[in-house]
Amino acid sequence: MYKLLEFIRSTYVVFLFVAIEAIAASYYARSSYYTQARMLARANRIAGGVNGWVADAKHYFSLGAENRELLARVGALETELSRYRRAETQALLDEYVAGERKAPYEFVAASVVANSINKDRNFLVLDRGRRNGVLPGMAVLSPGGAMVGYVAECSERYAVAVSVLNTAFRASGRIADTDYFGSISWDGTDPQRVTMVELSKYASPRPGDEVVTTGFSLYFPSDILIGTVESSEMNEGRTAYTVTVRLAADFSALSNVILVRNTDLGEVRGLEQSDKVKEVLRRR
Repeated sequence: MYKLLEFIRSTYVVFLFVAIEAIAASYYARSSYYTQARMLARANRIAGGVNGWVADAKHYFSLGAENRELLARVGALETELSRYRRAETQALLDEYVAGERKAPYEFVAASVVANSINKDRNFLVLDRGRRNGVLPGMAVLSPGGAMVGYVAECSERYAVAVSVLNTAFRASGRIADTDYFGSISWDGTDPQRVTMVELSKYASPRPGDEVVTTGFSLYFPSDILIGTVESSEMNEGRTAYTVTVRLAADFSALSNVILVRNTDLGEVRGLEQSDKVKEVLRRR
């Protein structure tokens, strides 16, 4: 009780001032129509500012959902576009439009549930699985379309992808706008750089040159951006270049990805594992 009385005694002046100001503002607001209009305008301005701040806050917290919707839309558009890219004649284009031919690639948007960049073998966990059309072997790209990895395994609701930042990862890349290609791998040190080896000595790579996928892999479409040339040097035998490539994808800030499925993958693998192919391999 004593502490309460002491608190009131030390703060009553402030409360009294606020009360008097409120009474004065009330009398002022009712003194004339002009003052009422001014007070109402100011009140609306303050309320509008508060409502605007609340709306901005809600919009900020909904950005994640909006990004996922945009990525899903991008995936659908990329699937549709991939049909027309393969259409070389009007007749073939008509078949695609009529739905008689499937798109060579299908795209699915996903969010990154878990990701690591500080291990020798890094993986990503994604919030899409078999029930969303995700299958092992699908390529994983950043929202900007840069190479991230490929799906190794998936359950009904989740998928695990092998990251480019995995010492077991391998892919083929080439210098953009040329036919010179090499093997892409990560040495486990810098999460922003990978190495391309066995690049032809005639390639003459220069800093800033883009490195893209070759399309030789059944996982990745051709011309997917991997990164840019940072430096290069000839090997000891002066027969090929070893190139340091700065990755285009920022793995430390990866929250959403796009999954790409090669719709011909099953058919090609079926041919590779056919009895005739196995017989030819045994003869060797």
